Amino acid sequence: MPVHSLGPGAGLYYEHTPPRDGGCTFVFFNALTGDAGMWQAHIVPALHEAGHGTLVYNLRGQPQSPCDPGVVLDPARITADAVSLLQALRPARAVPVGLSIGGLFAIGAHLAGIPAVGLVLINTLRQDGPRLRWINDAVARAVEVGGLPLLGDLYSPHLWSEEWLGQNRANFLGAGGYTPLPRESAHYNMLSHANDADWDLPYERIAVPVLVLTGLRDRVFYEPEVVARLTARMPQARRLDVPNGGHLLPAERPQAVAQALLDFAGAL
Repeated sequence: MPVHSLGPGAGLYYEHTPPRDGGCTFVFFNALTGDAGMWQAHIVPALHEAGHGTLVYNLRGQPQSPCDPGVVLDPARITADAVSLLQALRPARAVPVGLSIGGLFAIGAHLAGIPAVGLVLINTLRQDGPRLRWINDAVARAVEVGGLPLLGDLYSPHLWSEEWLGQNRANFLGAGGYTPLPRESAHYNMLSHANDADWDLPYERIAVPVLVLTGLRDRVFYEPEVVARLTARMPQARRLDVPNGGHLLPAERPQAVAQALLDFAGAL
């Protein structure tokens, strides 16, 4: 299992497959509560079959990525970790793909000088303000009280499509109680620092083609006017909306995401 070292007691688990015949390397940036398995189940095999390469990795503190105690896992640190990994591996014809706040890390790495031939943002675009800060603080409070299960029970109806909720209802709101997420855990560390993110980005400086992929059933982060305005600020951006998908599109609509990535690569 390859792990990119970030110093004593810290590292990033990753899996890197180079492309064939001039294909792209899709570099996947997780959300704070996700892991590489979301991409590896269906999307990565479809890209490999088409000759493209992939780089998946877990953030410091996610599965198999050791986290040194005492480090602050704020968005600036997570982005710096990604830059370190990409500088070491130098994936060929990189196309960063960020899910949720993972798109912020992808943009930050690219603006820090990591080469890319394109960029994909999945339910990333948002505007800082009282509403977003309230959401982030409420997420941290939920895991303080009842861990990730309580977070899932509270937020799932707002993040997923009606179809997905109907199919997965049995996995939520169980008879058991909740256990707080320990404050010393990496997950709590990341979630409690979400409001440290700087969303006032120089979108005009993103000089590569950008695909803005949006699940219209995301009722937490999707604000139509904000997504339209920020997309328009990127010189080479285009949108693809998924009407029957929510926030976590790679898990909910993996075939649609894979096809969108293949089509995007074909147009580069």
